[in-house]
Amino acid sequence: MKKEWLSDLLSGDDQRAQEAAARIAAVGEHALPELKTMLDDPEEEIRWWAVRALAAMDHPEIPDLLRKALHDEGESVRQCAALALRERPNPEALPDLVELLEAGDTLTRRLAGDALIALGALAVPELMAVMGGGSVGAQVEAARGLAKIGDKRAIAPLYHLLDSPSALLSYWAEEGLENMGVGMVFFKPGKGE
Repeated sequence: MKKEWLSDLLSGDDQRAQEAAARIAAVGEHALPELKTMLDDPEEEIRWWAVRALAAMDHPEIPDLLRKALHDEGESVRQCAALALRERPNPEALPDLVELLEAGDTLTRRLAGDALIALGALAVPELMAVMGGGSVGAQVEAARGLAKIGDKRAIAPLYHLLDSPSALLSYWAEEGLENMGVGMVFFKPGKGE
């Protein structure tokens, strides 16, 4: 990896940094050693740009590196990793993403939820488990995930949310059930109607 690309990546100029991330990703595995080092840097912004560059690369080590970044101490780094996993779903990251549903930050929960939605039916059992015992914020993201995935296994848990005191839980339950065609009643006209 050229040193000027690294300099551009860390320049503080978003346009230059985005272009550098694309150039670094194009280099492929030759950039991995430097990016791995950056993942351990004390500066959160440097770790964020490392994750951003890794997200654009194709290499067998990338899923594990992104999964590791889900546990970074920096909120923005975790968010960047979750966003990357939304675009590049990784079934092995399922437990890590479920754990992020309990994050204190709403955006982090939303991005983790999006990455779980990208996993589709594989995430349904875990999302249903969160519905049974997660925090309200985690349950909202789990309900949203179940609603968006549209797997029939989620009908019963979503149905039970219709009477929830949480407006968001009720909303996602209604959305999910409606998207699955559940709860729609078709009346056959009787005689004289």
